[in-house]
Amino acid sequence: FPTWKRTLARRTRESQMKRFCRAQAIQRRLEEIEVTFRELEQQGTKLEKLLRDENDSLADQQTQWTNQLLYLVQKKNNLMTEESDLMIAVQELKLEEQQCQLDEKLRSYMNKEDALKTPEEEKAEQEILKQLVEVVNKRNILIQLQEEKRLSEL
Repeated sequence: FPTWKRTLARRTRESQMKRFCRAQAIQRRLEEIEVTFRELEQQGTKLEKLLRDENDSLADQQTQWTNQLLYLVQKKNNLMTEESDLMIAVQELKLEEQQCQLDEKLRSYMNKEDALKTPEEEKAEQEILKQLVEVVNKRNILIQLQEEKRLSEL
């Protein structure tokens, strides 16, 4: 096995592990967000009941409850934005993995001399190249979406 092939295989494994770790971290954060959503919903429900049921309470108390409710809504909106960003990151990871797999397949076809390739292999190589371009375009669209989202938030 030539040195460059070993290096390539090692780098491929390292990038797979990085993607796997990122995917795990994203999954954990999504689960945390889900738990926080439930907690916020419960707190919001309690505050809404207090506001509806306590008509004769002090105006200051009602203002405080309303402010707390608005704070919970703002917190929930921030979590929804983060969740949306994480879902985009999940899509990006999937496309990245798909691109690596296609790269590997394409490399195996390209390593073979053109004179030795069968028409089926040439067709398969072209198909993989086409799929690779599609994946790269999809990743580009995701990056543009993230950038537009970031600019709109500013």
